[in-house]
Amino acid sequence: MNLAAVIREIGRGAAGARDMSSAEAQALYAAILDDQVPDLEQGAIAIALRMKTETIDEMVGFLAAANERLPSLARPAGHLRPVLIPTYNGARRSANLTPLLALLLQRFGVPVLVHGLSADYGRVTSEQIFAEFGLQACSSLAQAQLAIDEYGLAYVPLPLISPGLDRQLALRNRLGLRNSAHSLVKMLDPFRGEALLLAAATHPDYITSMRAVLSAAGAHALLLRGSEGEPFANPKRRPLIEHLHDGVSDILFEAERDSLRSLPQLPETCDAGATVAWMHRVLAGEASLPLPIANQLACCLYACGRASNFNHAKALVAIECAGLAIV
Repeated sequence: MNLAAVIREIGRGAAGARDMSSAEAQALYAAILDDQVPDLEQGAIAIALRMKTETIDEMVGFLAAANERLPSLARPAGHLRPVLIPTYNGARRSANLTPLLALLLQRFGVPVLVHGLSADYGRVTSEQIFAEFGLQACSSLAQAQLAIDEYGLAYVPLPLISPGLDRQLALRNRLGLRNSAHSLVKMLDPFRGEALLLAAATHPDYITSMRAVLSAAGAHALLLRGSEGEPFANPKRRPLIEHLHDGVSDILFEAERDSLRSLPQLPETCDAGATVAWMHRVLAGEASLPLPIANQLACCLYACGRASNFNHAKALVAIECAGLAIV
């Protein structure tokens, strides 16, 4: 591959750059993930793409290259789709409730795989919260498969499933900018189309892009605006939640826009200890589960096949979570 020619085409700025086809993008990203592109050229490619912005076709190609290199995990026995939860942003201002959502799904018998970063970059990661809760990160793919099959929940650090994307994320420390990998890690599927993906974006433009890329990839996903980028519904005000499947998008919950009548009780700080202490209280029915999280839980139960229809899913959350106060 002539990297100089690629950089020359995509590096002419927002107005003059030429976009790559999906096939060209897939070939380029395959070389990057296989560590066949030197650091200087990688930096140039990352900056060029940042300046011109990636097209949908380019992101589809990048995602195809990334998914091709993922190890395969087997869908657990039964009719339920495993729920796949990428967690890459962490908490800076409010508590990170991604682990709580995973534990609630496990309580309903839904297999869950969470993958993310160990480094905190000044934020509280799901890995830190899981460790505080007593759930340690898997150290091998065999351990992850066993945990999903026998216990219904596994947390896997990104380097275990995609060292190439892990290297790409690390470029942010050197370049000072996000790159394509920051979106790609939120759309990976080691279950090869058999999972329900929780896909969260930080702002509307990324949601539009993710919807198009996931639809092109034939993904089965729930798409929403994340809380500080994490894939759980804002516990203070529910975002729009849509279900992508079979080439269509169904809105399951509209975004809440009315003035808040009351605020849910949440952890006083976002550190792992305070978050886990509050999670224990919620799981024991001693603290209220925020209604937007309950709504998202119902979406997951419906979309993964745990419920026969959406009304059934909402009823399951209302009845089987009777021990949990919901406000």
